[in-house]
Amino acid sequence: MPTSRAAAVWEGKLRDGKGRYTAASGAFQGEYTFATRFEGARGTTPEELIAAAHAACLSMALAAGLDKAGTPATRIATDAACTLDKGEAGFRITQIALTVKGKVPGIDQAAFDKAAQGAKEGCPVSNLFKGNATSTLAAKLES
Repeated sequence: MPTSRAAAVWEGKLRDGKGRYTAASGAFQGEYTFATRFEGARGTTPEELIAAAHAACLSMALAAGLDKAGTPATRIATDAACTLDKGEAGFRITQIALTVKGKVPGIDQAAFDKAAQGAKEGCPVSNLFKGNATSTLAAKLES
C-alpha cells in the first residue's frame, strides 16, 4: 500500500505568523494562520483538511460496501464537520459529525442506514478517531 505524504511550514510567532501546507502529489496546497484556526477568520485549518479526508474516506467506503452488496450507488455525497475545542489539557479535536446522502437504486432507508454505519465502522479515517473523539453519522437516501 502506498504512503501518502504532505508537508507544512510555519513562519513567525504563533499569533502573527503563517503556515502553508502542500500535498506531495501537488494536488492541493493552502495557507493557514492563528486567526483562521482559532478565531474563525476566512481561510483553511488543519481540521478542515481532516474533515475533507474523512468525507472522502467515508464516501469511498460506503460506495465499496454497497457495490459488494450488489446495490451500487449512483452517487454518494458526504459532509464532515471537525470540531476543535479547548480543554484543561489544551486543544483537541473532540467531534467529527458526518452527514452522508446517497442515490442507491433498489434499497430502502433502513438498508442505506446499515450500509452507512458499516462504512463508518470500516473507514480508515473513522478508525483513527475511535477512542479519541465523538463521531456521529446521519444518513439520507435520496430518490
